[in-house]
Amino acid sequence: MAWTGAGRLCRAATAGALVVALFGTAACTGTAPGGPAAGGSAPASTGAPLTPTGAPTGAPPTPTGGPPAAPAQVPDVLRFTGTTLGGTRFDAAQLAGKPVVLWFWAPWCPTCASQAWTVAEIAPQYRDTVPIVGVAGLGEQRAMKEFVTEFDLGATPQINDRAGAIWKRFKVTEQSIFVIIDRNGTLVYQGFLDGEALTARVAALARA
Repeated sequence: MAWTGAGRLCRAATAGALVVALFGTAACTGTAPGGPAAGGSAPASTGAPLTPTGAPTGAPPTPTGGPPAAPAQVPDVLRFTGTTLGGTRFDAAQLAGKPVVLWFWAPWCPTCASQAWTVAEIAPQYRDTVPIVGVAGLGEQRAMKEFVTEFDLGATPQINDRAGAIWKRFKVTEQSIFVIIDRNGTLVYQGFLDGEALTARVAALARA
């Protein structure tokens, strides 16, 4: 009986040693029984797919810019409307925040005809930076349209002001007159300009 008890103790000790050895081996290999690798275990899943940056696709985007710019205030000098020779409505308020050139002309005016070539040449170049807007008066609509066609002014807004409302607003009493308004809405010039002077002023406004 003494040997039997000793034998049992020996077998129990042997089994315990085997268990310890197994766990020791598992610890050395970095793998726990029934679990993932200890050294390179993946983070717990959140249940949402990830973007290439590692953030869940449902996460709110990170702001990349400030609020949109506020629209430019419309100065009083640009608070007028009209109808173009093509029959579309024109609202000068859309020009707020830009320097603007208003060209007051008449279809029978030889001086206006000499300036028309320059306007036709430079207006498309500065359409987005220094808009040039024609204000036709002192004539019939048919003659005004023929003038626009002859001098290739179709790419430039041309207001039909036969009633003279805009001419009166700017106190224009003769043709050909240019009215220049800076980007702040200040009237900085009103008078005659030849082609060379007009080109120089428009270029300077675009750089300002």
